[in-house]
Amino acid sequence: MPVGVDTTRASIARVYDAALNGKDNFEIDRQVLDQVRTVAPGVAELAWANRDFLIRVCRFLAKEAGIDQYLDLGSGLPTAENTNQVVQRVNQHSTVVYVDNDPMVLAHARALLAGNSTTSIVDADIFRPFDVLENATVRDQLDFTRPLALIHIGTLHHYPSDDADAVMRTYIDALPQGSYVAIAHFYDPEVDEYSALARKMEEKFVHSPMGSGRFRTRSQIQALFGDLEMVEPGLVLCDDWWPDGPRLAPLSTVRHCIAGGVGVKR
Repeated sequence: MPVGVDTTRASIARVYDAALNGKDNFEIDRQVLDQVRTVAPGVAELAWANRDFLIRVCRFLAKEAGIDQYLDLGSGLPTAENTNQVVQRVNQHSTVVYVDNDPMVLAHARALLAGNSTTSIVDADIFRPFDVLENATVRDQLDFTRPLALIHIGTLHHYPSDDADAVMRTYIDALPQGSYVAIAHFYDPEVDEYSALARKMEEKFVHSPMGSGRFRTRSQIQALFGDLEMVEPGLVLCDDWWPDGPRLAPLSTVRHCIAGGVGVKR
C-alpha cells in the first residue's frame, strides 16, 4: 500500500477506477457507486462516456490540431488508453505532464512511467492553479511559448465552490495563443427527465463517502471556457463530440448527464 493511502475514505480516482471495472479501489470506493445506483443504476456510464471523450479529444489534439505537449490535470489511476498512450501513438515525441495529489495515483504513475522520458507526473492540487503553473517539472517539461493542450476532463465537478470559472481563467490566462482546453463535466440538461436524474445523482454523490460530484448547467459549464473559441460542435453531450461512427442505439438517460467540449485560445 503506498504511503498516505487512506482506505477508510473514498478517493475520487479510485471511485472512477471502480466505475471503469478497474482493480485499484476499495470497498469504501465501491460504496459510492452503490449509493448512486439507488437512483441511477447505470451511473458507471458517466465514467465510460468521460473516458471515451478523452480518447477522442486526444486523437483530435494530436492528429488534427498538431499539439505535441499536454498538461493533464487529475490524471487518475491507470486504465487503458491514457493521454500519453493516445497522443504518443500519433507523435512519439509528444510531452505529457500529469498532475494529481492522490498518493495511490502517484505511486502507480511513477512505476508505470519509469523510463518514459517524455511523460511525467507532478504532485499538486489541480484546483490551485498557481501551484501547478509554477511547478518546476511543469515549467521544465512544457514550453509555454508554444501551444499546448490543457486537459480538465472529469475533474471540475469535484470542485464545489462557485468560482470554478476563476480557477479556469487563471489556467487559460497562462496559456500561449493556439493552445487548446478540453473539459468534461457532470451536466444538468435542465430538461425535466434528465435534470431530475442529474440532481438525484448529485445528491447521492455529495452525501457519499466521496463528498463531491456537482452537476452544472450548460451556462455554468460554458463559463469555464471563458473567452475561448469553441471547436465544433461546441459544448455537447460527451457522446456527441465527434463520435466514432453512427449511433445504432439511443443514449441511456445517464449519458445525457455529462457534457464536454474543446476550446482554442486565439
